[in-house]
Amino acid sequence: MSRIGKLSIKLPSKVEVKIDNQRINVSGPHGKLSREISDLILIHTENNEITVKPKDTSREGRALHGLSRTLINNMVIGVSDKFERRLEIKGVGYRSQVKGQDLILNLGYSHPVVIPIPEGINVAVEANVNILVTGIDKEAVGQLAATIRSKRPPEPYKGKGILYKGEVIKRKVGKSGK
Repeated sequence: MSRIGKLSIKLPSKVEVKIDNQRINVSGPHGKLSREISDLILIHTENNEITVKPKDTSREGRALHGLSRTLINNMVIGVSDKFERRLEIKGVGYRSQVKGQDLILNLGYSHPVVIPIPEGINVAVEANVNILVTGIDKEAVGQLAATIRSKRPPEPYKGKGILYKGEVIKRKVGKSGK
């Protein structure tokens, strides 16, 4: 049995959970999230706790046990506290700004890179080089942060590019001349 799946999910106050067949709806102070859970998983709610169990001991049911518990837990955390990802831009002349529903990045290319901001996600830019991505859906926040980072990943020789806050770039030594 999954070690993560065995753990129960404690519901904070102000968070409500409704289960209709295999669809779970979680609402809280920051918004609402909904997700379809596999038929191989049983979900029970008692005393402000959610427990997740596999219906049978099939390989797929055991594989989905921990995953389903983690997805539900992320929904509960997202509607009570928001998720955030911080990115920083390093490089001379590299900067960013938010204009309407678009994030505009100047990353040394001949053109600015425009990334549309999905609905339900907030992007804030501090000092033109620090980007803060927040939202209630952990998957969407992480995906947008990864998309932003992919536009100019950090390179190991000069350390320029977009990197996650606190990420350490292993530097390489350049060519050695004679």
